[in-house]
Amino acid sequence: MDERPSGPRRPRTRARPVRPAPRGDRSSPAGAPEAPARPLLVTDDPDLLDDLLRLAAAADVEVTVAHAAAHASREWPRAPLVVVGADLVAALADLEPDRHPNVVVAGSGSAGAPTGGRTSGADERIWNAALRIGAREVLAVPERETRLVDLFAEATEGGLERARVVAVVGGRGGAGASLLAVALALAGERARLRTLLVDADPLGSGLDLLIGEEHVTGTRWGELTARQGRMSWPSLHGALPTVRGLTLLTWARGPAARIPAPAMRAVLASAVRGTDLVVADLPRTLDATAHEVLRRTTVALLAVPADVHAVMSASRIAPMLRDHVADLRLVVRGASPAGLPADAVALSLGLPLAGELADEPGIDRALERGEPPAARPRSPLAAFGDAFVARLRTDSARPPPRRS
Repeated sequence: MDERPSGPRRPRTRARPVRPAPRGDRSSPAGAPEAPARPLLVTDDPDLLDDLLRLAAAADVEVTVAHAAAHASREWPRAPLVVVGADLVAALADLEPDRHPNVVVAGSGSAGAPTGGRTSGADERIWNAALRIGAREVLAVPERETRLVDLFAEATEGGLERARVVAVVGGRGGAGASLLAVALALAGERARLRTLLVDADPLGSGLDLLIGEEHVTGTRWGELTARQGRMSWPSLHGALPTVRGLTLLTWARGPAARIPAPAMRAVLASAVRGTDLVVADLPRTLDATAHEVLRRTTVALLAVPADVHAVMSASRIAPMLRDHVADLRLVVRGASPAGLPADAVALSLGLPLAGELADEPGIDRALERGEPPAARPRSPLAAFGDAFVARLRTDSARPPPRRS
């Protein structure tokens, strides 16, 4: 994970993973796997290079460095991002490289955007050369460091792709929202989606306990509550526990603690770039942190047992959810001919029915054994989760998941 750069410029530091660009067009040995593409830095200015390496390290990104314009040719077409130093942009433009979709120029001080409409002759030459290579932006260092950190991180986290975010809320306490959230996350994993399950309810028992993996090691919320700004998804993913094939963010045992809204914002901003599906189990108290989740939510599910008291309780929270999400749906648990039918609950709350969940015999005993009901093939929770995720993928405009 990373911190945004702030304060005075630091002493020169080197990002640990730096690969020099090849000087020739040498091919890899036959059968040797090609190294993953990295952002390419094209500069021979030692001060600028130190700054760029520091910013790449802040984004937890490995880079390739070309110290001459001619040495950039091999990595140029495959690099997800090219940052060209103001010192070499004219020389690179003279080589007339093929257009690259993600090139920026970086330079110290006045090499950035013009101020007051006036630029020096050197600045004009930099801008003209930047136009010739098709650069998207000309960024001054240190003024635009935050923008450069964002560009480094986005280049290695899938660009503009976004995960689908599903928020689950209980219509009353004990409505089974946490079990439903676990079921959806496990269904995402079965569908080969890169899935993050977020435990956003500080007063719950802990989703690791519901999955039967409470002893798994990894970062919990307590270690992230002070975070804000950008987090690299590869770094965050590597720190979080992986349980039953999915990534989990939950609580350590101990007293309840609040999740600061900036911490939730940072986690979600990272997750939506690095995953295919985010499932969040929300508390019924919709504070600023819950609003951060709802702001990014694709679909929200309100879990309501099929009884009068639960419906009355759900009628209080449903309007608040409607104010924050465009797509709010109802999941009714335990509907039966002898009780309230699911369509009557939906009519009473004025919500579209996403599905019904039958009561599951032996659910308490399964949880005591550390067996989430949604992991059993014949479980109504598993069946609902699989069907819901399948519909979610059909509705999505995103490309198929890339997980192998």
